[in-house]
Amino acid sequence: MSDCSLSTCPPAELEARLRLHCLPETGLRRFSTLIEAFGSASSALSAPGAAWRALGIPHASIDARRSPQVRDAASAAMRWLERPGQQLLMWDSPDYPALLAEIDDAPPLLFVAGNASLLSRPQLAIVGSRRATPPAVDTAGAFARYLAQAGFVVTSGLAVGIDGAAHRAALQAGGATIGVLGTGLEKLYPQRHKPLAQAMIDNGSALVSEYPLDAGPLPGNFPRRNRIISGLSLGVLVVEASLASGSLITARLAAEQGREVYAIPGSIHHPGAKGCHQLIRDGALLVESVEQILETLQGWQNLPPAAADTFDHPLLALLHAAPQSTESLAHCSEQPLAEVLAQLTDLELAGRVSNQAGRWFARSG
Repeated sequence: MSDCSLSTCPPAELEARLRLHCLPETGLRRFSTLIEAFGSASSALSAPGAAWRALGIPHASIDARRSPQVRDAASAAMRWLERPGQQLLMWDSPDYPALLAEIDDAPPLLFVAGNASLLSRPQLAIVGSRRATPPAVDTAGAFARYLAQAGFVVTSGLAVGIDGAAHRAALQAGGATIGVLGTGLEKLYPQRHKPLAQAMIDNGSALVSEYPLDAGPLPGNFPRRNRIISGLSLGVLVVEASLASGSLITARLAAEQGREVYAIPGSIHHPGAKGCHQLIRDGALLVESVEQILETLQGWQNLPPAAADTFDHPLLALLHAAPQSTESLAHCSEQPLAEVLAQLTDLELAGRVSNQAGRWFARSG
């Protein structure tokens, strides 16, 4: 069996692979078993059912392989691929993301809308609660912004809450972001994020799904797609999560895949912090600034400091002169107190300032 990419795969073989992909109960193991046993997807589809049964393929897959629904779905996918900016990455193709290929049960096919090359760039995943508190949303945005500025692609699941905040902040920082969906790309969920998804594509980012284009939001899809979020990434940052949160599934998968796991602590009285605290007890790295994340990943590439653009920040200039309170900084900088607080939060996350006994100090380095 030779490598097959979208540019080199004959149309008949490509359509056959899409038909295999639409069959029920066919993951990477069975997908690759069929192609290796018969030499190609086309030959597999023309093989008798008895040969499939001998390989342990379930009856549901055997019965569906020549159904009109499967043929129609494959034909629709072929038409979808004819449009600009829409691609298919196959697990045996040279352009399949190498990091994802390492995981157990890597998806055999990945549908991509937007910039598919991002999937092979260094990524950090940011995940968390769908019902995130405003401070957690702000924190996710700040971390995403600095990670994007540091050269990482920010990867998440396009859900409401923390995911959406991370995607938006990466775009606002002029960086790149990847949304991994639990539905097909033609059945975007949640619908309220349709403008965000379009903005991601328009600004050079990408949407990714392993599911057939018309697959709807089935509950079991979302935990399964989490292995792709973690599998694409060097590490996963959990910002806020309850003990029942799907974000803990992503973090567990990340740990099993040998990825870094980071968690932001919160109040012991807030249920949304309990998941992060559990992760920290289980060995996740407690992080309070982006620099702590970058320190663990310096071997991957030569990244600039997360806050290199803040050395000449006006608040830093004031704090290098002398430690000050928030109110004093607002007065000296002639800025509203709320704006000063927001800037100080960014600077603190970037490891550039610290607060001690109500006064802000500039940190060296």
